[in-house]
Amino acid sequence: MKRILSIFALAVSMTAQADNIQVQITDVDDPNIQAAMEATVGVLLDEANEAQSEGRELNTTEMHLNDGVSTSLSMLWENTPFECEDEVLVLRALTTSTGWQLRNIPLMMRPIGGNFNEREYHEAVIDFDRKGHIESFHLTIDQQLYMQVIKSNLEMTDLRRRQLILDYVERFRTAYNEKNKHFLEEIFSDDALIITGKVVTQRTKDGIKLPDKITYKKQGKREYLNNLFAIFDSKGRIDVSFDGIDVMRHPVKPDFYGVTLHQGWSTYNKNGTQGYRDEGYVFLLWDFRDEQHPQIHVRTWQPDAFDQTGSGQKTPIPKNQVFSLADFDLDED
Repeated sequence: MKRILSIFALAVSMTAQADNIQVQITDVDDPNIQAAMEATVGVLLDEANEAQSEGRELNTTEMHLNDGVSTSLSMLWENTPFECEDEVLVLRALTTSTGWQLRNIPLMMRPIGGNFNEREYHEAVIDFDRKGHIESFHLTIDQQLYMQVIKSNLEMTDLRRRQLILDYVERFRTAYNEKNKHFLEEIFSDDALIITGKVVTQRTKDGIKLPDKITYKKQGKREYLNNLFAIFDSKGRIDVSFDGIDVMRHPVKPDFYGVTLHQGWSTYNKNGTQGYRDEGYVFLLWDFRDEQHPQIHVRTWQPDAFDQTGSGQKTPIPKNQVFSLADFDLDED
């Protein structure tokens, strides 16, 4: 209770400042905890705005955050500082198995090395425990995609599990933006299979264009992460986004799920200029037998379009060629 009151007192002491963000949260059954959550979010966003305007690092020392949340915020800030332009935020608290979740918190991300006026719109999600303490802060997928999974797919009758899957998909996406090596080390199983597709252009000896083909490379966890971390270290920023999602529960093993995502991937050099960019389908085979420590056993990537006729025009990859749960056998325990 002392911790809750100290957070609330900190926010109250700052209300005299005209540029403070007013945060109103609904659907929390305890007024004291609701006030503490409002205070925490307000202090966090006010500090982000001040740090952005002053061109300094984010200071989380007075926010009473656990080490994991502080580290996550610091990594996100290091790669893409953010700010909130809204003066008033009215947020509905969604009940989760461990507390509450606030979604669709509007942020403007300012790319490192970019023009001062160059900004990108993103939304954040904050999870709280039952005492009103922040458990995690990460970027969200589109709200329409989120509700699509929550409301559809009758095989997934467990709403709590669907929320958990989406939560980890969002954390997985944010880990690339944060360059969070520790999270990625933990989320991939030791025997994870990584499959990456590559479009190969084909021509005859006379230079006549032939249909492209896709070749696939298999990697283990260590090889994949070593290559990924080298990109993290050499690039100024990684931006990963998902604009399509399909979730399928395994018909025999209900703790295993296949998640197919349409992914945008961009790298930016340390001077802020865009480097490599691609779009394609990512398939993830998730194991939720331990809900506190889910694991990814398979990750695949393949382009979403390629020249299939030799005409020079790219056409979408057929749906039956996109990796799915049916393409992978689960060994018996």
